[in-house]
Amino acid sequence: MPVRHYDWIAHFGRRTPGKPAVVDLGSGRKFSYAEFDARISRLAAHLRDRLGIARGDRVAVLAMNTTDTLEVQFACGRLGAVFLPLNTRFTVPELQFIVGDATPKLIVHDAELADNALAVAKLCKTPSTLQLGPNGSYEAAISASPPLDRAEIVTLDDISTIMYTSGTTGQPKGAIITHGMTFWNCVNLGGPAYISPSSVLLTVLPLFHTGGLNCYTNPVLHSGGTVLIMRAFDPARALELIGDPKRGINVFFGVPSIYQFMAQHPAFASADFSRLVIGGVGGAPMPLPLLKIWEERGVALQQGYGMTETSPAVLTLDREDAARKAGSSGKPVLHTEVRIVRPDGIEAETGELGELWVKGPNVTPGYWNRPDANRSSFTDGWLHTGDAARIDEEGFYYIVDRWKDMYISGGENVYPAEVESVLHQLAAIAEAAVIGVPSEQWGEVGMAIIAVKPGHAVSDAEIYAHCAANLARFKCPRLIRYVDALPRNATGKIHKPTLRKNLGSPDAIDLIKTAAS
Repeated sequence: MPVRHYDWIAHFGRRTPGKPAVVDLGSGRKFSYAEFDARISRLAAHLRDRLGIARGDRVAVLAMNTTDTLEVQFACGRLGAVFLPLNTRFTVPELQFIVGDATPKLIVHDAELADNALAVAKLCKTPSTLQLGPNGSYEAAISASPPLDRAEIVTLDDISTIMYTSGTTGQPKGAIITHGMTFWNCVNLGGPAYISPSSVLLTVLPLFHTGGLNCYTNPVLHSGGTVLIMRAFDPARALELIGDPKRGINVFFGVPSIYQFMAQHPAFASADFSRLVIGGVGGAPMPLPLLKIWEERGVALQQGYGMTETSPAVLTLDREDAARKAGSSGKPVLHTEVRIVRPDGIEAETGELGELWVKGPNVTPGYWNRPDANRSSFTDGWLHTGDAARIDEEGFYYIVDRWKDMYISGGENVYPAEVESVLHQLAAIAEAAVIGVPSEQWGEVGMAIIAVKPGHAVSDAEIYAHCAANLARFKCPRLIRYVDALPRNATGKIHKPTLRKNLGSPDAIDLIKTAAS
């Protein structure tokens, strides 16, 4: 029999009604658990009674970080509806595909993102929109609505969220996130991250991303702690907030580039990190020199590994091992199973490289409208992560490389096939390939290797402009290299290992001019 999902905010609205739940740093608004619960209740009533949102309907949000996004998430839970966070960096064509695939009944959006939101709503025939802000229709809806009279009963198996990840075939895939996945992630991260009712988290990663939403925003709210939401990451402001004793921030999470930007800021040397119980890092490999810089300031950054499809926690490194096992992603979290599998399907030995597979209640049941991806991504319930890993003699896991071509830039996954499909829209390009190359600032950036059609010409500026119009900034190649022809294997496929060997080395990169900032 399915297990019922219980509403955390409603619970703490009764248990600790006056305790601060969320702080919206962008607007200065602060809500206690009782106030937060009341806003969610009225929003849910408006969605159901005025906009016809019912069980299973999707509700999209296109907004910079705000506590309003969390209100939509929990209001959807009370209706049995599905929360659909949209990447604010995406262009209209990228958003059009996702909204067309998920078919939400409503798009909630920021005023500054209204042009994109309304354009996509029109293209996809989305029935309703609500605009955030003090004078927007969202606030008017909450003010005019009564509390929700009856919440739907939902179970841990019901879908709570669809979160789109870039696809290996050029189009994003909607990972189905259940209420159970989010719950088990709270449990899995709660212990290793020392999350408790006394936790005060500063959230700087975007809430449309599993890192911002679930490391550790949802776990802290699940424990009855307090979350401060930064509208957009600013290293100086983050250092100031963490060092302010009145804020009491003791929990923080970021991707490596976040920690790099903070470490490079002049205020880093004098910043006060004494209240930090946990500084978590994930989303990309963490450079060892950067770990040392933070360790010297008394912060042992706790590494981990996860995916959107795993809610996301899979591996985490205990605080006590952070320095001793620098470079490791740690050991499996409590409620999950992992294994490392060789290409021949046999379990890898200690120290041997293989693909990481994951299984458990924290793993997605599949992808929205993608039976093909469901067939290829799972074996007997085991999710193929596409990441190469090894385990040492003490049981610590190391993410070494990727089986697939995906690279990570600033904590964001980039799949070359998607970028390549955009490059091929330019008539002068005969063939194109994209690889990830090292970047001190972003971890990795994209390099486009291009062969131009005979008799045609294309400039760097044209390529950059075309990519900027059709791709999010983090997906746009930062480097371009021209070749007569791309290397191919015996079956005619472009051979990317050759490209990485010949063009992805530091010496080769030094020869290339970066025309895009």
